Formats: sequence, structure tokens, C-alpha cells
Amino acid sequence: MKRIVLLLLVITGLYILYNQVSAFDWFSKTANKTTQSALTKGIDVIEVDISSVSTTIIPEDREDVKAIYNGRDKLTVREHGDTIEVSVRHKGFGWLDWSPFSKKKKLIIYIPEDYHRKIRISLGSGNVNFSGQSKSKPVKLDELKVDIGSGNMDLKNMTINNFEQNVASGNVDIKSLQTETGSFDVSSGSLDVKEYTGAIQANVSSGEIDFQVDQLTDSIDIEVSSGDVKLDLPNNADFTLDGDVTSGDIICELPLTSKNIKKRSIEGIHGSGKYKIDLDVSSGDITIR
Repeated sequence: MKRIVLLLLVITGLYILYNQVSAFDWFSKTANKTTQSALTKGIDVIEVDISSVSTTIIPEDREDVKAIYNGRDKLTVREHGDTIEVSVRHKGFGWLDWSPFSKKKKLIIYIPEDYHRKIRISLGSGNVNFSGQSKSKPVKLDELKVDIGSGNMDLKNMTINNFEQNVASGNVDIKSLQTETGSFDVSSGSLDVKEYTGAIQANVSSGEIDFQVDQLTDSIDIEVSSGDVKLDLPNNADFTLDGDVTSGDIICELPLTSKNIKKRSIEGIHGSGKYKIDLDVSSGDITIR
């Protein structure tokens, strides 16, 4: 037993020594790791798989996908069939990378601004920022899928035909997103969406969702197991509301006609009633304003 403990101490000591020596590269010139891959007509998907890294995705006038990383982990950009894969993987004892001299790990990914097909992002932990130039010059994609284990994401200025997001534990801020279909699944975390247009399909296990809808153009279906949902709709929205609650409250601050409000349910029409809003709450509150 003593030999095993001694061996573990030796291995840990060697790693710490290596880590500290490497950390002193701030005395010398620090070189970023850079790799890039050509984007061909046959590429339909860009996949980004990252963890414990601060990542920024930047669309610009170019024909390839380029990634620049300042950490010691393994950066890979490669073509695989119709997909370009960008990933950062820990090497060796990367999980022990706690040196006080180590820099914050940053990854910058440049993509062609005229790429309009599919992007899939898998975020174990860390931060991701991805945005278009402005609301009038958004990122345009056929599909954007985001899977967050534990991390934070900031998305801005996007027009996505099919948007899908899965949050296990983390925080997501979205501003200016226009979609045909929007799917939001929150296990534990928070989702704050502003200037949104499109259909909403949302499931909340335990967390908070706040939607501010610019224009109601499709149906909304929200199921809440335990959590709170705020839904901010335009005053001229046309919808038919059907809400049920087991433990909690559904409050609609907009005036309803043909309304039927009971202790555990609410029904009514606002405007022409064109789009359906279905709300199902097991434990929590939903506020429509």
C-alpha cells in the first residue's frame, strides 16, 4: 500500500514540476496553436466539440474554417466525410491543469460568412460566444444544434431555420433570434431569450426560462416539471391560450376574451386567436405579459 501511495506522489510531483516549468513560458514568446481546414462544396456540417475553454465563433469573409488556440490541449480541425470537426481534447493529466501561471484557455474559430448549412456545438463546460454582425446582418443557417453539459453560451443576431438547444446545467443568453422551429430543453439552468420570432417547443425539468417574443408567428408549447417561465408577447399577438397547472400558477396579464379561468387551468383568446399556446406546469409558475 505504501508503495502505491509513494508511486502516486512521485507521478503527481513530476506532473506538477512539468506544469510549473511549462507555465513559465510567459518569460518567452508564447506561440498559439493554429490549424485550418478548407471548406469545400461537399461540407454540410461544422461540428464544434469543446470543454473547459472560452470559445468565440466569428463569421468573416473567407473560404475555410480556421481555429486558433492558446492552450496546451490537443486542437484538431479535420474533414470527415461531409463534416468539418473542430475539437479540443485534454492531453495526459489535463484535468490537473490548475497552475497559477496558466493562461485562460481561449479558442477562436473563424467560419465563412456565406456558410449557411448546419452547425452543431457540444459544450462540456466553458463559455461560447457566437453572433452575427448586427440584427440586420445576422448569421444565417439551415440548422444550429447546441448541447450544453455545464457552461455558458451567448448567441446574438441569428436567422436559423431549425434551432435546437439542450441544456443539462448552464446559462444561455440569446438576443435577436429568428427561427421557423425552435426547440429548447432545460434540465437545470437558465435560458434568457430576447427579440425572438418563431415557434417555441420548450421542456423545463428544473430551471428558469424567460422569452421575449418580437412577433408571434407560430405556436408555443411549454412543459414545466419544476421551474418558472416568463413569456413576454407583443400586444397585437393573436393566440388561443390553454394552460394547466398541478402546483403553481399561470398568470396572463394580457386581456382575454372567451376566457375560462379555474383554480388549476386557464383558457382564453387574445386577438384573433390564430396561434395556439399550450402550457403544462407540474410545479412552478408561468407568467404571460
